[in-house]
Amino acid sequence: MLLIFLRSLVFNVLFYTVLVCLALVALPTFALPPRAMLTVAGWWAKATLVLMRVICNIKVEFRGVEKIPQGPLVIAAKHQSFWETFVLPGFFHRPIFILKRQLLQIPVFGQFLVKTGMIAIDRNAGVKALLDMTRRAREAVRSGKQLVIFPEGTRRAPGAPPDYKTGFAQIYSSCGVQCLPVALNSGLFWPRRTFMRYPGTLVVEFLDPLPPGLPKDEFLSRVQTVIEEATGCLVEAGRREQERLIGSAPSYAPSES
Repeated sequence: MLLIFLRSLVFNVLFYTVLVCLALVALPTFALPPRAMLTVAGWWAKATLVLMRVICNIKVEFRGVEKIPQGPLVIAAKHQSFWETFVLPGFFHRPIFILKRQLLQIPVFGQFLVKTGMIAIDRNAGVKALLDMTRRAREAVRSGKQLVIFPEGTRRAPGAPPDYKTGFAQIYSSCGVQCLPVALNSGLFWPRRTFMRYPGTLVVEFLDPLPPGLPKDEFLSRVQTVIEEATGCLVEAGRREQERLIGSAPSYAPSES
């Protein structure tokens, strides 16, 4: 574990060094269309994948990429780690996220979110926030963007009971487009609340799209079932690999972020 600690330390130093350097590179893009800024963000994601592989022995595998539809789309992704928030956008056309409003207060990063059209929500505003979020999501999707949502609203550790929010089904229904479920096991390798990075194969699996127009209750049940079943298989395989690599799989508290 000492070697993993040292590798994690080196990785984090380089990770944030690259982030700062690219943030400086991105400053001129505030005067350009959002696509320029997203291009720099894509460089950050690619550099991170290289650092993960070279320093931490974390391989990354993307499955089912051919299932990603073209055009307006709602993406429902499992959320276990900070990692997927900056890697997943690279697979989608004009991607936007629904995120908590507090992120807009982060210097430079918050301005990046505003510039790229991300949808911020005040979780304490109740029904009014849900209605506003639904309206903005519908407008964005109908303009041709692809909307990435984490249906549980926050990161959850591998093995935590699912907690899918009903507001997500409302957004799907309002947008009137198909939904792409996404399973992953990133929390095994890039856990929340720690700087440790554990070796193994991080897998993202794009699943079969669900058609538009499903009743809300049926949709919520189906999307949760397919994501959780696929995620469970990926987590189990990842833990077995970690046991082979480091003797035992790290322990993760199954609770909310």
